[in-house]
Amino acid sequence: MNARVEQVDSSAAASVLTDERCVVHMIHRDVPLPPGSGPATLGAKAWNLARMAALGLPVPPGFVIGTGWCVQAQALEDGHWHPALEMLEQSCGLRLGDPRHPLLVSVRSGAPVSMPGMMETLLNIGLSATTLPGFIRSTGHPRLAWDAYRRLIAGYGEVVASIDAAHFEADLDELRGQTDERELDFSVLRALAERHLDTYRREAGEAFPQDAHEQLRQAIAAVFVSWSSDKARTYRTMHSIDHRIGTAVTVQRMVFGNAGGLSGAGVGFTRDPSSGEPQPWVDFLFNAQGEDVVSGRRSALGHEALAAVAPAVWQALLDATARLERTFGDMQDFEFTVQQGQLHLLQTRKGKRTPLAAARIALDLLDEGVIEAHTAAERTRGLDARALVQRRIGSVDGAPIEPIAHAPSAASGVACGEIALDEPRARARRKAGARVILVRHDAETRDIAALDLADGLLTCRGARTSHAAVVARQLGKVCLVGCEALHIDEAGRAVQFGERVLTEGAVLTLDGNEGAIYAGATAIVETVPEALLARLDALHRPPVPAAQA
Repeated sequence: MNARVEQVDSSAAASVLTDERCVVHMIHRDVPLPPGSGPATLGAKAWNLARMAALGLPVPPGFVIGTGWCVQAQALEDGHWHPALEMLEQSCGLRLGDPRHPLLVSVRSGAPVSMPGMMETLLNIGLSATTLPGFIRSTGHPRLAWDAYRRLIAGYGEVVASIDAAHFEADLDELRGQTDERELDFSVLRALAERHLDTYRREAGEAFPQDAHEQLRQAIAAVFVSWSSDKARTYRTMHSIDHRIGTAVTVQRMVFGNAGGLSGAGVGFTRDPSSGEPQPWVDFLFNAQGEDVVSGRRSALGHEALAAVAPAVWQALLDATARLERTFGDMQDFEFTVQQGQLHLLQTRKGKRTPLAAARIALDLLDEGVIEAHTAAERTRGLDARALVQRRIGSVDGAPIEPIAHAPSAASGVACGEIALDEPRARARRKAGARVILVRHDAETRDIAALDLADGLLTCRGARTSHAAVVARQLGKVCLVGCEALHIDEAGRAVQFGERVLTEGAVLTLDGNEGAIYAGATAIVETVPEALLARLDALHRPPVPAAQA
C-alpha cells in the first residue's frame, strides 16, 4: 500500500495518508488538520481533540488512526503509525518501552458519530516489569506506578484477552477488605498487580505481555475489533447508524488522575442534560482514572468537592468548557483529568439530553446569541406538548408517600414496572405486556439491549455521567444510579432496601425528579411546561409580513 507523507516541517511527518479515510494523523496544537479531514475521516473524538488543541486548550498530545483502517485493520502495520508515534515521543521527551523515561499512552475508540461506551478503551499502555522502575524513578510516585500497572493488567485482560472482569474484581475485593481502593498504599497495590498477573496467566493461558510495543499493537487491534461487538452493533441498529462507517483509534499521552494530592478524573455537561438548566453538571473522583467514572462500576460524587478543594482548577474548567460550548454551538459532554493541580481535557462532544432539556438548551443558546433562530428551530422541531410532558409522583388522599430509598438521578421522570434482574427476564415480561424496571449492580453499557426493553434503570453502583446513564437518558429512560441502600440477591432473585425485601417481579417506582424509590405503583401526575411551550411557539410561529404588521 503506497503512502503519501504530508510534511509539517522538514523533520517530522504529521500525517500518513493511504486513501481518504486511511489516515494516521498527529494531534498537537502545532500540527494543522489535514485538508479535507473531518469526523468521517478522523472520528468525532480525535476531530474534536484536534479542534480543542488548536484553540490552545490543555489537550495531551497524541495521534489518530483513521476510520478507514477499521474495515482493514488486519492490514494495519506498525509502519503506518510509527512516524506519528515518533512525533509523540519527541513532543513528550519520552519513549514507549524506554526503561528510564517510559511513555505511557491511552488507546481509545472514536466513531464519526457519538456511541458512548459502546467500544473499548485501554489506559496505561507501556507499563511493564521493564518500564515500571523507571516510571517510579521519573515520577517519584510508587503508588501511582503500581496503581497504573494493576489497572493495565486488568483492563488489558478484559479487553484484549477477553477475561471476565469479575476475576480481577475478586482479586481487588480480597486484598482491600473494606478499604476504598483509592486509599490503598503502594505495597497493597503491588501485591494486587502480582495477583492480577497470576489471574491473567491462569485465565488467558499465557503470561501478560511485557513488551510495550506489543501491548500497543494489541490494544489498537482490540479497539478496532470492538466496533463489531454485540453492544456496539445493537446500539447502531437502535439508532440507525451505518455499520460501515467504522471507528478511529486515538493514541494519546497518559495523564494521571490517580497521582494523589490535587489529582482526579471527571465527566460533565456544560448544562443539566435532564432539565436543560444553564449550570454545569459534573461528576468527579479524587485520586482516580477516567474509567472509574464512565465505566459504571464505581460511584462518583458531584463537583462540589473539586470546587471547594481546588477552586482555581474548577474555574479553569468552567472557563474552558464555556469556550467549548461557544465554539461548538451546543451543550457539551466533556471528560477531563486533573493531575497534581493541572487540568487536562480528554474529550468533548455534543451532549445527549432529554427532550425537555433539548428545548430549554436550544432556546437559551438562541437568547445568548450562541446560535441563530433557524438552528434553534431545527433542533426543536417536533418538540410539542406531548413530547415535553413531565411526570411527577402524586400524593395519596392528600398525604405524601414515603420512599424506601434514595439514589442520585441520572435522568428525570417517573417510571413504574416489575423488577427484572437481567435481559432474559426483561424480555420475557416485556413480551407478556408488562412494564419493567431493570435493576443491576453496575450501570454498564453491555446491558443496552435490556435497557432498551425497560422503562427505567436502578443500580447499586455507577455515576450519573457513566456511559450507561448517558445512553439511558438518550433513550428516554428514568435512571437512578449508585443506590447505597440497594442489595441484589441474584441467587434468590430478590432485592433488598434496608429491611425491605422485594422479589423479582414485584412492582417498583423510580422518581428521577427527586431521586426517590418507592415500593409498588404510585399515583402519577402529568404536567406540561407552559412557559417553555410558549417560547417554542414564538420560535416556530411564521413571521408576520411587513405590510401586515
